[in-house]
This record gives sequence, structure tokens and C-alpha cells, in this order.
Amino acid sequence: MRKKRLENWLCLSGITSPIFYVLHDIIGGMYYPGYDRLSQAVSDLTAADAPSFVIATGLSTVYALFACMCCTLVCITVQDIGNKTLRLGIYLFALMNWISGIGYSLFPLSSSGYAGSFQDIVHVYIVTVLVVVLSIVSLISIMIGGFKDNRYRSLSVWAMFALLFMFTGAVGASIVPSRYFGLVERFSTYSAVTFVAVLGLYGFHYFAIIE
Repeated sequence: MRKKRLENWLCLSGITSPIFYVLHDIIGGMYYPGYDRLSQAVSDLTAADAPSFVIATGLSTVYALFACMCCTLVCITVQDIGNKTLRLGIYLFALMNWISGIGYSLFPLSSSGYAGSFQDIVHVYIVTVLVVVLSIVSLISIMIGGFKDNRYRSLSVWAMFALLFMFTGAVGASIVPSRYFGLVERFSTYSAVTFVAVLGLYGFHYFAIIE
């Protein structure tokens, strides 16, 4: 029987976080006249000059709050559970979410697309690069660590699918026509968002104390 502590229950915040991400995408688009999800990136909704800036930023901030809280709590629940490689992957994924939440809030795009301002440079070449690298390294680490332990092989499979969709989005964004850029870009963003929910479920159930 698994004994659930308070931190295990609070890990369920990870299930709530994707809801606010989807709302920021849907409702943000409603407040952005002419916004085209097929061709435009999600980050266009929170650009400083976007008509959807206030509502989209508010909802994405709530998403980031729940995502960071969930990942931090999972880091707490996973102590002394699994193996070092698995735990390292989870720690790095949590770090990625903190960098994403803080970095994108402090340095939103100055305008839809890329205008070349200082905050655009930080947004694209510092925050995004760190987020992408940490996402890849963390998911690979979780995959390796999970396959080492039969109890967490299913988590490895989730990490593998998340990584596959990330690469699909990254590669697809560079080869598909520009009119479909927003569609394939969402493969990458939503894969990370979904994996937060998966970690939340594992933090709630599989990382609980076994009595």
C-alpha cells in the first residue's frame, strides 16, 4: 500500500497546469484579431505588443506557477526513490520549468515573430536555448534511469514520446511551409506541458511511500 503525504497530493497541481496552458492558447487567440494558430507561434500571444498580452500572460503565468510547483514537489517526493540517473533527469526537468517560467516572463518577445531587440535576443538565444537543452538532457536521463528500474519503465516511455514530439516540432518547424509553422511548433511546446502532468501523476502515486 502506498502512503500519500501532503507533497504527493500537491503534485496533482501538475494536472492543473496544462489546463491553463491550453486556456492561454485558446483564450489568448480570441483576444488577438487575425491570429492564426497554423502559422503563428504560441509565444506571439504573449509578445509585449500583442493585443492578447495581458490575458495570455496572466494565464501562462498561472500555468508556470503550477508547473514549477509540481516539478519541485516531485523532486521532493522522488528523494531516495529510483536511481541517480532518474532523479537527475527529474531535477533537470524541474530546473527547465523554472528557467522557462521566469525567463519568458521577464523577457517576452517585443513583437510577434522576432524583432531583434535585446529582450528578443534573450528570449530566443538564451532562455529558449537553455529550455531546449535542459528538456532534451532531462528527458534522456529519465529514459535511461527509468529503463534501469522496472517500476518506472512506463515513465521512460512517456519521456521517449515527449522527446519524440519535441524533435518532431523542432525539425518540422524548419522544413514545413511557413503557413504551418505554428502547428508543428506546438508539438514541442505541448510535449513538455503534457510531461509536467505525467510527472505530477507519478509524484502523486508512484513516488509515494510504500508501506
